[in-house]
Amino acid sequence: MKCRVLSALLLPALACAHNVQLHARQSTTADENSAALSNANTATATSVLPSTVTFPLISENPTAVPLSEINTGAAQTQSTIAISTTYAGGSKPTWIPDAPALPPSLPIPTNYPKLDVTPPTDSDEAKQWIQEVMNSGVYIPDIAPTNPGGCGNNTAVLANTSSSGTCWWTCGGCTRSTDVSVCPTKNSWGVSYDDGPSPYTPNLLQYFDQEDIRATFFAIGSRIISRPAILQDEYMTGNQIAVHTWSHPYMTTKTTEQVIVELAWTKKVIKDTLGVTPIYWRPPYGDIDDRVRAISQALNLIPILWTRISPTQTFDTNDWSIPEGSVNVYEVLDNWELIMGNSTKIDTGFIVLEHDLFEQTVDVATGYILPQALAHQPKYNMTPIIECLDMPLANAYLETNDNSSHPLPLATVTPVSSSSASGAGASSTGSSSSGDGKSGSSSSSASSSSQSSGSGSLMVVSPVLLSVAIGAAAAVATLFL
Repeated sequence: MKCRVLSALLLPALACAHNVQLHARQSTTADENSAALSNANTATATSVLPSTVTFPLISENPTAVPLSEINTGAAQTQSTIAISTTYAGGSKPTWIPDAPALPPSLPIPTNYPKLDVTPPTDSDEAKQWIQEVMNSGVYIPDIAPTNPGGCGNNTAVLANTSSSGTCWWTCGGCTRSTDVSVCPTKNSWGVSYDDGPSPYTPNLLQYFDQEDIRATFFAIGSRIISRPAILQDEYMTGNQIAVHTWSHPYMTTKTTEQVIVELAWTKKVIKDTLGVTPIYWRPPYGDIDDRVRAISQALNLIPILWTRISPTQTFDTNDWSIPEGSVNVYEVLDNWELIMGNSTKIDTGFIVLEHDLFEQTVDVATGYILPQALAHQPKYNMTPIIECLDMPLANAYLETNDNSSHPLPLATVTPVSSSSASGAGASSTGSSSSGDGKSGSSSSSASSSSQSSGSGSLMVVSPVLLSVAIGAAAAVATLFL
């Protein structure tokens, strides 16, 4: 079933989003999208979508694609543009003067797992990363993976998704102090785009250059392998790069080992492309619970979600559903108008969910959403998320982070021997994938500064005991409002 979001701030418990099968991560060419979307058009057969904008557009890009040409449920035909600059190996980023130079060459695809599927957990690299998590001192809570299909297919666990239980953001909106979901300062917008790099990302970057905008890009590992030069262009022009997993799964449905490889392979390909290792990540669909949080902490990753002002109201444009066919551009703009209205009613800044994967999402961003934001009064301070948190861009990466003012997630962990976890429960990691692991040089950055805590299988602990580990992160709690 495909579900149509009724407003930008009315979230149907996200169960509907979990049932949407499109939202493809591997298909970004016109021919591929045409095939992928061929069955999506039926989604709107019984839905009445708006046919015009319901509010005055205070500003728009004079070169914008006409709204009537940003088609629902169909591939677009607008030509893409080339990246602004191709960077030679050894080039130094000017936005972070102390950052390492770009690697001498771009990643070789055959050195990485198969695209758009969860990497195997039995490769040499995977075994190293799993061991690093085991030795990190972070307990992995004994929370079973959720069932595919969202909230409606997990009725047995819904009563335990609050902060006193698994803290499952997808079903109930629970967050921990270690989750970033707002900017501290009112009228600050932490601009971000998910799921690229895509062929249309350069169009977005060109508009950024024209309007002096920078953002956070949550990049998918499989897309980076396909377009590493675009990722370099994003990074070298002052945008923040963060992890968005290897294949864009619902992370709570994955085993612990699978969560590790989804994150660690993406960290590795970003490091191999840019020379720096991200400290931040966004779970696809916002699908995170305390088990996934703990794993990301063990990998030195801080979760970023998007602003939620009630259990059912989030700052989601729903732009990704234009190609999927359940909304059109007019509804996305209505969603954005509601987001702008609600941004003036909260005491903090905000983070919005948008995407650079599809042509339609880039067209609506550059033609209408961003011009509206630039003209908004009071004026928005539009920055990458790391800067809306009142930190320099350097603090987005392991190699350039100021550890004294911005402690890494692992720096707050007090190692405890595995014997202390006796009686905590058996591992709920499930079976591991196997078979086609790639061998080669493994990343040393997947879990930097890890601390030994004994040996054996992955440690697990109950959600109640996990709160002790989460409380240890209080030193950085001021970052996460």
